[in-house]
Amino acid sequence: MAKTKQRNVFGNAEVRLQPIEPFAVLSVEGKVVNKDAMPKLSDEQLRELMRRMVFTRVWDQRAVNLARQGRLGFYAPVSGQEATMIGSEFALNKDDFILPGYRDIPQLYWHGYPMYQAFLWSKGHIHGGQIPEDVHVLMPQIIIGAQYVQTAGVAMAFKQRGEKRVAITFTGDGGSSQGDFYEAMNFAGVYNLPAIFVVQNNGYAISTPFKKQTMAGSIAQKGVAAGIRSIQVDGFDVLAVYQAVADSAERARNGEGPTLIEAINYRLGPHSMSGDDPTRYRAKDEPSQYDEKEPLVRFRRYLESKGLWTEEDENKTIEEAKQVVTDAIKKAESYEKMTIGQLIDAMYEVTPPHLEKQKAEFMKEGK
Repeated sequence: MAKTKQRNVFGNAEVRLQPIEPFAVLSVEGKVVNKDAMPKLSDEQLRELMRRMVFTRVWDQRAVNLARQGRLGFYAPVSGQEATMIGSEFALNKDDFILPGYRDIPQLYWHGYPMYQAFLWSKGHIHGGQIPEDVHVLMPQIIIGAQYVQTAGVAMAFKQRGEKRVAITFTGDGGSSQGDFYEAMNFAGVYNLPAIFVVQNNGYAISTPFKKQTMAGSIAQKGVAAGIRSIQVDGFDVLAVYQAVADSAERARNGEGPTLIEAINYRLGPHSMSGDDPTRYRAKDEPSQYDEKEPLVRFRRYLESKGLWTEEDENKTIEEAKQVVTDAIKKAESYEKMTIGQLIDAMYEVTPPHLEKQKAEFMKEGK
């Protein structure tokens, strides 16, 4: 790894950053390069991983179009990051707790959160946040990095209760520059909490490239200062992500503490559908450099070599995803419209008198 020069009060000091080797199972060509790390998954489980990634890619493409049509509110595309999202959730137990960032809707969906409610959340409807009791997630966090502190708190609760459960959270590389990121890991390290902190390093914090965010050689290195296990994973490799999270979850359940996982990704589309134009800060041919690396291509090659995935399987999954998305947006758009009064009530346990007065006025106007 290249040396980095850093200035301190004693003058110039040359510091060699300690490298952290990235973890991978599959090569770009879809061949196993790390047999010892190969997850113990059945053929059906391998097929299910692929099904979920293809489904999520189609869902994302449809959601992008819905956002362009004005039928959704805020939406952050996920294409290119499916391996990290799907692989990590697949490694969890259903009673493990997910604390997502705003891009991490797929993890919530595959953990049991209804898609139509995800669309309502995007549209700002209160019902989007009324999570079913048996679905162990929080709503996507809009404040960058705040979910990390919340994760430390949830993990502390699991430890205090003696529960064999894990709290897992996600952010992007930009989130690793927030104070909450460091505070959460320090707290989790001090109290040896059952937490997994995932950073999906897709190269850009909106338009700011990774090299302008930190002088560290990797985000994974940042966990060392908190005294927690830190690893870097090939985020295009769903099997590597699955195994990394599965191992981290097992360690957490066994009282061996938290883990920071940096997953190297690349988002194929814009940061969000709220006016971001990646062509303004990425080279024109940059996305094409990831065509061979991207997760669906790699895993499809592996499964096809084993006779576990066919064009028929692909097309069936595509049609299934299209229908599910169509049904979900139809249900979301037909859901009872939210009133201003409901918004006011949702904000307070006891509504202040002046807002009760305003609410009454809105109700007279049918709002």
